Amino acid sequence: MSTITTNDGTHIYFKDWGPKKAQPIVFHHGWPLSADDWDTQMMYFVGQGFRVIAHDRRGHGRSSQVSDGHDMDHYAADIAAVVEHLDLKNAVHIGHSTGGGEATRYVARQGQKQGRVAKLVLIGAVPPLMVKTNANPGGLPIEVFDGLRKQLAANRAQFYLDFASGPFYGFNRPGAKVSQGVIQNWWRQGMMGSAQAHYVGSRAFSETDFTEDLKIITVPTLVMHGDDDQIVPIANSAPLSAKLLRNGVLKVYEKFPHGMCTTHADVVNPELLAFIKGAAAL
Repeated sequence: MSTITTNDGTHIYFKDWGPKKAQPIVFHHGWPLSADDWDTQMMYFVGQGFRVIAHDRRGHGRSSQVSDGHDMDHYAADIAAVVEHLDLKNAVHIGHSTGGGEATRYVARQGQKQGRVAKLVLIGAVPPLMVKTNANPGGLPIEVFDGLRKQLAANRAQFYLDFASGPFYGFNRPGAKVSQGVIQNWWRQGMMGSAQAHYVGSRAFSETDFTEDLKIITVPTLVMHGDDDQIVPIANSAPLSAKLLRNGVLKVYEKFPHGMCTTHADVVNPELLAFIKGAAAL
């Protein structure tokens, strides 16, 4: 099993598929999942000749179930350690949901400065800031996240089942084509991780303000979001991020849910490929 050990002794698991000399694509998964959530994209891009890398965030999947470091600064430092271990250059970083926050923080604070990043993609991503504050009146009330944590602590297994079978993939919408395999795979990934890491990490994705990170990112960035995202509502996320980015473009997908990379991979994957292969400037 491929792992690296961070400066604080945390073991981070990662997958590394494809030709080592090919352009790398680094995938950042959402909460409370693992690198496995990107399997559809990784298989697609390996088939296109790319090198693909995905890691399990600390406290998630096969990485160490440590008590500390469940914040965006540690998340970004962990992926930086993976990138440096593999000596990845000219990489495209793709982040979904919480992974979008992690990728944003990494590119802004480490990757861009080191000249290792070619492009960035944010899909259904949490930036700029999810929680409602005086400066962010359109955010979700803290009570929403308190309720999430309460359900997680009380019965994580049932909560995760309900989350995957309901709003995450839009399976609660009339006429939705429900996949039990997709639901079970989401549940499997979630239950592999640490309940404590998921509980504490919910503050990282909901209360971290990425405004200043977005402002200093200069690499071409594609911001993708479904307008029926029930987890990260579009009104207070993607359009605001796109405005803050110096070199960003926003693409909105009608009726796509939060889990659009799975439910609409037939659309998402070619869009990603076109962006990666496209001209450097947007």
